[in-house]
Amino acid sequence: MEHIEFAYTCGMDDETVRERLETTETGVLALSKGNDSYAIPLAHYYDGEALYFRLGVTEESRKRAFLDATETATFVLYDTEPTADPQEIDSWSIIIDGGLSEIPNAEHDRFDTAEINRQFSPIRVFGEEIDEIEIRIFELEIESIAGRETANSP
Repeated sequence: MEHIEFAYTCGMDDETVRERLETTETGVLALSKGNDSYAIPLAHYYDGEALYFRLGVTEESRKRAFLDATETATFVLYDTEPTADPQEIDSWSIIIDGGLSEIPNAEHDRFDTAEINRQFSPIRVFGEEIDEIEIRIFELEIESIAGRETANSP
């Protein structure tokens, strides 16, 4: 193990976390059901206080089953950036944990069609019939958030 390379990391300040949440378009949402897990790449919208997801689900989908069963979800954003030194890469990640709550259709005036199209990338369809897809908006109620980034070595 003495020849393993390490990269030092440090915590991200709140302003950097906020900027990454507002400008990074996608991340990975991890859900759970019993002892099983399910993770999906997903666009998000962060308004400075809350984190939202717009999902397309079908009646019998695996996604629906996991959404309904998950008590605590985790959303991960991350990226890497090349540096001037080809042996080094800057990287960062943000991990957010919390409960998911669906915004009822009656409250969708916050997210009407125009706002959904403005704040989220188009829904990716994988063989489903468009008229079978139900659009659901969820808020991740942020319980914990941790951002880390590459630091200069000590």
